[in-house]
Formats: sequence, structure tokens, C-alpha cells
Amino acid sequence: MSPQLDLFGPSESGPDAIGASSANGYARLVDLAGRLPATIRLGTSSWAFAGWEGVMYGKPLPAPVLSCAGLANYARHPLLRTVGLDRTFYAPISADEFRRHAEQVPADFAFLVKAPQAFTAPFSYETREPSAEYLDPVPARDLFVDPCREGLGDRAGPLVFQFPPQGRAITREPVAFAGRLATFLSKLPRGPQYAVEFRDRELLVPEVMRALESAGARLCLGVHARMPPVGVQAAAATSLGPGPLVIRWNLHSGYADAEAKSRYAPFDRLVDEDPATRAAIATLAREATARADPVWIIANDKAEGSAPPALERLARAIVEPGAG
Repeated sequence: MSPQLDLFGPSESGPDAIGASSANGYARLVDLAGRLPATIRLGTSSWAFAGWEGVMYGKPLPAPVLSCAGLANYARHPLLRTVGLDRTFYAPISADEFRRHAEQVPADFAFLVKAPQAFTAPFSYETREPSAEYLDPVPARDLFVDPCREGLGDRAGPLVFQFPPQGRAITREPVAFAGRLATFLSKLPRGPQYAVEFRDRELLVPEVMRALESAGARLCLGVHARMPPVGVQAAAATSLGPGPLVIRWNLHSGYADAEAKSRYAPFDRLVDEDPATRAAIATLAREATARADPVWIIANDKAEGSAPPALERLARAIVEPGAG
């Protein structure tokens, strides 16, 4: 790695590289990672938070530096073997951009990638005009799936289609939505593991689950104030049978996005721990591991205040039931 891009000095790992307060702290993380089943991947929703000084990064780093060089250093963390690519939700990126991300991480690292919202939002939230690309598999393939597969290769994990609030015209007719979703998913390229996440509890119905099952897609369990608890979502998806468990721990249940962001910034410590959600996620992860199903868990800073320590506590809850 070039010295200009090495944010922590010449060593490739160690306490300074991840903001651990001591060698003992780093050794604790290494030990915890070694006890976590290899089928479980934990990660955060991004790697470019300047507030992670002392939590993830060993010294203050401006956002532009983190954006272009932080990923390689994030991937050194012994506990974090995935990361969410959230920027793709707002606009597509090219195969070359995906490839640049893949080149910064080790071979056993993989990305959870969010699809552009143009394919999942029925209308523009700015202009209120209908989205011409909503549930259209052709641009979804050309602008998202194919560039992602070409650029990330075997470092591509689940491709998540997050459906923002759909509006009452759709949520009042979940069966009709399920039909459109099934058609959309069936026409996407085979090979990637697709997952679908909702912000409308009205869509957690058997017809929608059958649409996912017909395409081999999974329900991404999204922890969010608009959705029921993660265990309720998991119960709704039992008809999908064995397969990858995909969870995005997005938001503390007591707050809206803007409220959580204001309360938790600069995301340098845990503020509001959520032991009930942590325990529920840990239980689901252990159950999936017992079935030999892969597990993907992405945590956002807005879940408890800071994602890296939240994931450390979660990992401990997984390997030490009752530790919380």
C-alpha cells in the first residue's frame, strides 16, 4: 500500500489500525473474530465516517481521505468482513468503480450492495413524478446487476433492493405488488443472491414471500421504526425456507432517521443500546449457523450511536448467548 494512502502507518494491522485503545483491546477483537463462525459476516453501512476516530481509525481523518482510502484500512479490522455499499442507492456506479472497491479488500471480503432507488421507488420523492424505471428489470440489469458482477466479481455479496415507502395506492393492494415484484425478480440475471427490504409492514404478506421464493430471493430484515421487530419479520419469511440470512440494523426503534442522526453524531460512541434487538439478531444468526446458512449483518451508526462497537457487542452476543 502506498504511504500516501496508508492511514495508520506502515503496519498492515494492529491496535492503531482500528483505533483500539490498547494491544489488549486489539487482541480481544482478534479472539472474538476467531470465535465467530466463518459463515457470519458483520459490517457497517459505510467506511467513511470521520467520527470513528478512536473507534475505527487511530487518528482524525477528513471525509475526502476516508472516502478514497478508508476502505482498505476498514478491511483490516479483524471482525468486519463485509461492508454496505450505500452510495449505489442514490445513483448507479460503473463496473470500473466497483472494481476499484474490490481491489482494496482481501479475497475473503465481500460487499452487500444496495440497488439504485430508481428501480424501487414508484415516484420521485422530490418531484412526485412517477419513476419510469420502477420495477423495470432491463435498466436494473444494465445499470446495476451487470456492472456490479463485472466489477466486484466474487467479492459481490447480496444485492439488496430496498423499497422505500411505497404509498397507499400500493400498500392497499399487496397482492398486485407481489405480482409485479415476482415478474421483476424473475427477469433479473441468475447467479447473484438478491434480497428485498421494505419500509412498509403491509407488504409482509404471504403473496410477497411467494414472489421472493419463486426467484430464490431473500427477505432482508430491516431494523427500522417503520417496520415490525426483526423477529416478526423473520417469522413472516419462514416460508422461504433455508438460505442466507440478510439483516440491516438500520435505526434505533425509538427515532426517525433525522432524529437519530442528530442525537448520535459524530457517531464516536454507543449512546442508546438496544439489547432486545441485539439479542434477537444474535438468536437469528445462531439459528442460521445451525442450518449452515450464511449470515450477513450490516449495522448503521443510527442503530445505537456507533456501528463498530455495536457490532462488537453483537458478535459477543452471538458467541456468548446471554452476554448481551
